[in-house]
Amino acid sequence: MENIYNQLHTAEILNRIENLSPNSKPQWGTMNVAQMLAHCSSFQDIAMGNSFPPRDWIGRLIGRFVKPIVYNDKPAPHNMSTIPTIRIADDRDFETEKERLKQKILTFQSNGPEKCSDHPHPFFGKLTPEQWGKGIYKHLDHHLRQFGV
Repeated sequence: MENIYNQLHTAEILNRIENLSPNSKPQWGTMNVAQMLAHCSSFQDIAMGNSFPPRDWIGRLIGRFVKPIVYNDKPAPHNMSTIPTIRIADDRDFETEKERLKQKILTFQSNGPEKCSDHPHPFFGKLTPEQWGKGIYKHLDHHLRQFGV
């Protein structure tokens, strides 16, 4: 399974981000491309230990049981619910958000597993650095597919 700690996988994701444009349209969902980039940056902040959204009751109840859906080779389902604190609804600047996300991906990848957050994921709970690396890749892949890249 792809992992953002792998330099080849990181390069592939960054290349796909470069193929986005301000006019890229979603194939599903409600976010525009700049909002999606900001959403992905906010998710990076969680994995990097810069943001600590609270765990909600449904995640505490079933998160550990559905965690395996993240750690397989199947693409994530369309229109999955998201962490409320990283749902982006306001207007964002495409170029700013694109550069911000690319920098966060590069920082996360270069920091390596040892600097990954040990704070629980808001839905899935405790994750290993390897699970974070695979989850980050899968999350980015999901949203890049959403915009056709």
